[in-house]
Amino acid sequence: MVIIMLGAPGTGKGTVAGLLQERLGIKQVSTGDIFRKNIKEGTELGTLAEKYISKGNLVPDEVTIKIIEDRLNEPDLEKGVILDGFPRTVKQAEELDKILQLKGKKVDKVISLTTPDEEIIERIVNRRVCSNQDCKAVYNIVLNPPKKDGICDKCGAELIVRKDDTEETVRARLSNYFEQTAPLVDYYEKQGNLLTEVVSKSINKLGKDVAEEIVEILK
Repeated sequence: MVIIMLGAPGTGKGTVAGLLQERLGIKQVSTGDIFRKNIKEGTELGTLAEKYISKGNLVPDEVTIKIIEDRLNEPDLEKGVILDGFPRTVKQAEELDKILQLKGKKVDKVISLTTPDEEIIERIVNRRVCSNQDCKAVYNIVLNPPKKDGICDKCGAELIVRKDDTEETVRARLSNYFEQTAPLVDYYEKQGNLLTEVVSKSINKLGKDVAEEIVEILK
């Protein structure tokens, strides 16, 4: 099964994808995590990606597509994958369809998450992530704080603030999202595999609630 998570930064894609990974037994792959790992390790890819990410811009299609194509060839994804952060443009979506077709696969479900902009900004500036790349747990110091300040509940590693989790960068990322990524909603709606879910505290519906609904739908 191939599942795609769509949604602006801060809508809870990572949270929902992580819960779906647990419930469905298929691997979550985040392009953001791949880029951040390379940035931290100072690789050539990391240096290139940071030039774009630090300004709230998207990494060029040709770079991102190659990374995903290589990752899809790895054996741990044979049963399926939950793509979080890819595709982000219609060109990427078209290339993904071609890559999957060669493998005899297709996109089975596209989950589009929506959240009010101001709520997104509030979430992201209060976001803390586990520094342990094998854990990657995500917290919000207002909505979902850790039991011990600055420490991950799951593995005990330090919680950190991502470099790009500032209001200025978030606003730039939102602008880029709606300009470049929102057309994907139309692309997948035409394919008939789009499922739209609202994630917002205003309706008392968070990522875990959405994940439970989706598991029921996919059963």
